[in-house]
Amino acid sequence: MSIQKKLTSIRKFIPQEVSLVAVSKTKPVSDLQEAYDVGQRIFGENKIQEMTQKWEELPNDIQWHMIGHVQRNKVKYMAEYVAIIHGVDSLKLLKEIDKQAKKHDRIISCLLQIHIAEEDTKFGFNEEELNALTQNPEFIHLEHIKVAGLMGMATFTDDKDQIRREFKTLKALFENLKVELPTIEILSMGMSGDYEIGIEEGSTMVRIGSSIFGARN
Repeated sequence: MSIQKKLTSIRKFIPQEVSLVAVSKTKPVSDLQEAYDVGQRIFGENKIQEMTQKWEELPNDIQWHMIGHVQRNKVKYMAEYVAIIHGVDSLKLLKEIDKQAKKHDRIISCLLQIHIAEEDTKFGFNEEELNALTQNPEFIHLEHIKVAGLMGMATFTDDKDQIRREFKTLKALFENLKVELPTIEILSMGMSGDYEIGIEEGSTMVRIGSSIFGARN
């Protein structure tokens, strides 16, 4: 099945109010162009150099989302154009994003990553760390970032009940944080294998790669 047909088929299951990030990491520009031609405008990459090359080659109305783990020394290479940085997991990283965004007179949206999975390999804040961050004066005074919401990845498992429990935990944290930061609007949970559960549990943004572009090399 072509990329366009897969994308059209997936869109039928995604409500209009839920954003679809097409995870295009490692895929050639021609694949992204094919998705673009049927209206896809949000693409997710996990390597800044690769994302920058694609940004230079593809139409300028694309929203580029950085979805990989970000090293602070690499932020400067995407600060000019990145729309949202997912997976922000420390105050140090937020400060670096703020610093680089200021140089370009921009405000960069960020999603704070929450650790909800039963896997040590996943990054992210726990509830206590999240509360400490939002109370920290250094965080409060950052002017060139916008915390747009939260994101989290469920455990890689076939146990749908466990995935649902983890997503419910993230949704509850999101609702609590909204009291403190009323501007947050994005709850990103759900990927190719579990996006339907994510949407059922209140996700407003899903990240889908292999179901659109096929398995990665």
